[in-house]
Amino acid sequence: VFQVPAVLDELDGKKETHIEDPEYNVYTRFMKSHRCYDLVPTSSKLVVFDTSLQVKKAFFALVSNGVRAAPLWDSKKQCFVGMLTITDFINILHRYYKSPLVQIYELEEHKIETWRVVIMSDVFLSLSLSLYDAVSSLLKHKIHRLPVIDPLTGNTLYILTHKRILKFLKLFISEMPKPGFLSQTLEELNIGTFHNIAVVHSDTPLYAALGIFVDQRVSALPVVDENGERKLIYYLLYINLAAEKTYNNLDITVTKALQHRSQYFEGVLTCRANETLEAIINRLVEAEVHRLVIVDEQEVVKGIVSLSDILQALVLTSGDDGSA
Repeated sequence: VFQVPAVLDELDGKKETHIEDPEYNVYTRFMKSHRCYDLVPTSSKLVVFDTSLQVKKAFFALVSNGVRAAPLWDSKKQCFVGMLTITDFINILHRYYKSPLVQIYELEEHKIETWRVVIMSDVFLSLSLSLYDAVSSLLKHKIHRLPVIDPLTGNTLYILTHKRILKFLKLFISEMPKPGFLSQTLEELNIGTFHNIAVVHSDTPLYAALGIFVDQRVSALPVVDENGERKLIYYLLYINLAAEKTYNNLDITVTKALQHRSQYFEGVLTCRANETLEAIINRLVEAEVHRLVIVDEQEVVKGIVSLSDILQALVLTSGDDGSA
């Protein structure tokens, strides 16, 4: 049993891709035969915040630890009550920022518990839940991460993400029948987003970029040149904005904001629409990134393919044949 959050978390829109292949649902069956428990790492870092912590300190702690989400512990109730993410930080900034001369009181003074109605909700996955159901939840509700708890103790054990799921699948791909669609290209399979791509320019005000993050529910924006060709320069990511107090002045340009870039900056990886799905999966897993920008030979942005696109195609689009 799991509960899904109402909090805003980033994820690109998805489309269905129907693939005719005798082994087209091999990955669906794989996900149904494994549980969240199978992904529990032997050792990992889990940052937990008490709800009495100031919001500002919590977000700087996320950045300094190189993580984008943390479970929240309520000392009074003695239980986990939700999760704080970088997305919450973006929403607060966009909602309350006025000018560089006006302090964002809501961010500077309030504690996490003050924001419970706005940014918190019960977000849990049971260890016994199938990976298929976990993937379905992540994609359906357009979120990137969910805490997995021990149903006996109520303790949060780790945070399940798209990256972790695809990496786990990749470990066993060589042992499973290889569907023919892995050798087809992104263009042939129509995997990824190719229309209405959200981009910003180097001189775009940071506050305007925040508005795109919030309104279009994306987690990264390709920064392109201003000559109309939309040539890729670099990414603007959520986590960059929290570094070095960039949030104090959201009137500055995207270029200026990126001078405060975090050491955990993912960088920009690209691909072509004529590359095979197998090649894309390998690149995403090896680079441990959430997305690739699809460009042409002139480095003009044509689309974006994300982990959620890949999981949608591999696990959910193949349909439900009732296999366990």
